[in-house]
Amino acid sequence: MAAAVKELNIIMSGVGGQGVVLMSEVLGTAAVRAGLKVRGSEVLGMAQRGGSVFSNIRLGSDVEAPMTSEGKCDILIALEPSEGLRNIQYLHKNSSVVLNIRQIIPATVSMGKSTYPALAEIKKRLLAVTPDVITVDAVELAEKAGNRQATNVVMMGTLFGSGKMPISQELIKEVIKERVPAKAVEANLKAFDLGYQACCKL
Repeated sequence: MAAAVKELNIIMSGVGGQGVVLMSEVLGTAAVRAGLKVRGSEVLGMAQRGGSVFSNIRLGSDVEAPMTSEGKCDILIALEPSEGLRNIQYLHKNSSVVLNIRQIIPATVSMGKSTYPALAEIKKRLLAVTPDVITVDAVELAEKAGNRQATNVVMMGTLFGSGKMPISQELIKEVIKERVPAKAVEANLKAFDLGYQACCKL
């Protein structure tokens, strides 16, 4: 059983195709099995791939509403840097940010119709709100694990490596095994471990 938790607000953001929804489902399932009260919601982008995806999970005995209010997010997981910046209004001075540094440049930028902020600028703006910004090249670690699509699982490993989750590694790994295709289980578990180790080395 997890330790008593009154309120822990987690926001996951990325673009379509990065596995934000799966990550949300895995975390939510593990939280329920750990005996935590869970509330949540998801906002999907206009396009299946490339559109913004936002998922919200709230854990704890004091949680009632499904949505986290602005300035109340405890952990922001950004699978794409600019999507982390898009949700900066939810952060407070003690928030933690887990940021994948691999950028996905929108087509509108390639066509010259919009601009994309530099990674250094994104990090600077996040750090202006909270000093706890953990950066990881989740794509590189997923490829090292043998499955580029496991980028989201690398991010979960990094999150758990931060020591901020009231759920055991063993439990989250059990749910990962159940939710990914059998042929991808080994690579996903390795991806989780690589993300975990990357955070522990910081």
